[in-house]
Amino acid sequence: MFSALKKYLLIPRLIRLSSAAPKDPLTAWDRYWGNVRSTGATGDVLWDSGSANELTGYLPRLKQLDPTLPIVDVGCGNGSFTRLLAQHFPHALGLDYSANAVDRARQEAAGITTASFAVCDMTAPDAARTVATALEAAGWTGNANVFIRGVLHVLDRSGQAALAANLVPVVGSRGGVFLAETNFPGTPVDYVSHLGATRKSIPAPLEGAIRGLPMPGRFGAVQRARAFPTADWNLVEEGSTSIETRPLSNPSSPDLIPGYYALLRTRQS
Repeated sequence: MFSALKKYLLIPRLIRLSSAAPKDPLTAWDRYWGNVRSTGATGDVLWDSGSANELTGYLPRLKQLDPTLPIVDVGCGNGSFTRLLAQHFPHALGLDYSANAVDRARQEAAGITTASFAVCDMTAPDAARTVATALEAAGWTGNANVFIRGVLHVLDRSGQAALAANLVPVVGSRGGVFLAETNFPGTPVDYVSHLGATRKSIPAPLEGAIRGLPMPGRFGAVQRARAFPTADWNLVEEGSTSIETRPLSNPSSPDLIPGYYALLRTRQS
């Protein structure tokens, strides 16, 4: 009981830190990425482990997607997964809400001819057209596969539903969607405590996310069923996974957050 009480003594500090985050999500994300000095295992970005290990765990599911189609990485950030996906698909297109994120992704992917990037709000009404235009610029037309990692859990219900609806024309009859999301079962205080936050200290990448970004939620089977209705989508597979952060508690290995994955196809398939 005493340890639980100590954990909740974090609340005033978390409120103080999170109150500094911009209220407008686009401003928050663009400012966050503009302030990132380095990425990877020793960098500023909480969810960039600097390792291919997490994607390697997803490969058996990703191999169920059509390997002849390009893949769209929604919410690519600095493009760490986009670059890895480009090794397994003929082309990987990374999309992000933040222009600063896309600029960094392009820099980090310099010389990789099978990866490209574009600014896109996947919840916007014109998102599917933006994706098609970006794919055409890279030499691709028609359907595409989609990869989503750690995006839906930071959107509200309407944003989740809008994103899923916008993926239908992107995926079409041949593509598929693979998603992996944080699905932590506890409270926000439990979540940050799990990642090493105490009343006296918070790991710098975690503090940066708390200070600068909207508070995340969780995304599991219940949220997926709501966002990807059976009228539009067929669920192929779902289950538990682990989302890796950059090393926090142990410099030699990533920290792990309980997560959820799903593989889906449209009813057009």
